Amino acid sequence: RHPLATFFHLFFRVSAIVAYLFCDWFSNSFVACFVTILLLLSFDFWSVKNVTGRLLVGLRWWNQIDEDGKSHWVFEAKRVPTIAASTEAEARIFWLGLIICPVIWTMFFFSTLFSLKLKWLALVIAGISLQTANLYGYIHCKLGGQKTISRVTSRLFGTADVPKRQSRRISEDGTEEHGKTGTR
Repeated sequence: RHPLATFFHLFFRVSAIVAYLFCDWFSNSFVACFVTILLLLSFDFWSVKNVTGRLLVGLRWWNQIDEDGKSHWVFEAKRVPTIAASTEAEARIFWLGLIICPVIWTMFFFSTLFSLKLKWLALVIAGISLQTANLYGYIHCKLGGQKTISRVTSRLFGTADVPKRQSRRISEDGTEEHGKTGTR
């Protein structure tokens, strides 16, 4: 259903990895290679976070800062009762790309560190950071974001879902406010 989104989900990821591996063959300029790979990683982060995650698996996440300067992570999951075969294949491609690429960048980290190519270390750390941030956000979206581990494991093993706990807070004017407990 979304072949273009699937293509770009893999295109930027694979292009950044291929550029990292073969950039020295095509250019003698470290700065040109660094900027090219960083742009590919940035395009990948943006496209996965804002487009392909929403289209391919119905998930999205973002971070917002309130007036007090506190950071809040927001996770959304679209509920779809039936999944077509093509959408299921796209979801597999999405998750495989999301999981495998940070592992590859982690291997690049160790190979860069042990071969003492320290000038590439900042780029590899940027690759790990951007790819892991997307992985973290989408795992939280998939598992429900605010849910506790016991609720997630009970859902995975098919046991009854534990009712949501509610916290009560009494404001200064005496009214009661309800909200979900959990960490942000």
